[in-house]
Amino acid sequence: MTGLSIRLPRAKKNRIQAGIALLGVVFFSAVFIYTFLYLRHDPVLTDLDRRLLGMSLQHPLGTDQLGRDVLTRLLLGGQQTLGYSLLALMVALFIGVPFGIISGYKRGLVDRVFMRIGDAFLSFPDTIVAIVLSGLMGPGIGNLVLAIVLVKWVSYARLVRSTVLSESQKDYVLIARINGLSSRKIMRKHLLPHVVGHVLVLASLDLGKIILLISAFSYIGLGAQPPMPEWGAMLNDSRPYFQSRPELMIYPGLAIVSVVLLTNMLGDYLRDRFDVKKEVQQ
Repeated sequence: MTGLSIRLPRAKKNRIQAGIALLGVVFFSAVFIYTFLYLRHDPVLTDLDRRLLGMSLQHPLGTDQLGRDVLTRLLLGGQQTLGYSLLALMVALFIGVPFGIISGYKRGLVDRVFMRIGDAFLSFPDTIVAIVLSGLMGPGIGNLVLAIVLVKWVSYARLVRSTVLSESQKDYVLIARINGLSSRKIMRKHLLPHVVGHVLVLASLDLGKIILLISAFSYIGLGAQPPMPEWGAMLNDSRPYFQSRPELMIYPGLAIVSVVLLTNMLGDYLRDRFDVKKEVQQ
């Protein structure tokens, strides 16, 4: 029984690490393999003579309704979906983390203003707010990324603020103040390292949500616009052909599910690695 109890956690950890490795393979394959395939197939050039072809050596996943190579568009769609998701996540972190540190450490008027802004954004579900903002700004992948950033930065700022409020009352911060260390150095050297683990866990879990948001909004026409290949847009383009060529929807659907699953596995690993409580993530 003792040996079994030791092997099970290791097996779980190995599965999670294998998932993280697969996530890296998916991402870098979308970047590098596409470069090779692009020399053979233009992802936006239509050729109606080659429309809806089956699998072949020239077209491993066949062609779509406009004669474009499906594999090439799937890989470029991975670049678009993952790239814009990471961009939205990084910008949200760039805004939310410093704002949360300053709000939690300085308090006063800055903290009160932030709390009112945060309460306004969190009064409605993220998806509803993103839909409203995207509708007001108009369709387009750039506007969608901006809408996601405006929705997501608040959650990071609130998480960082709560951590800083707790840490700033501890002895090591008080000693740093007594020794004359400036507020900027205290925030950078003492407080920032304590929020990194929490932020990484939330970011890894949020990445899957952002991928789903971008794909869903592109599916309904508020995200990526034709002829840009993006997984959600590819799903939308393939709807009329679901009966005759269901694989045109299955390929991007599987890609979305696989990447989101892998990002969730990454979040589980980081949560265990940094020992972050589930309550903090919410």
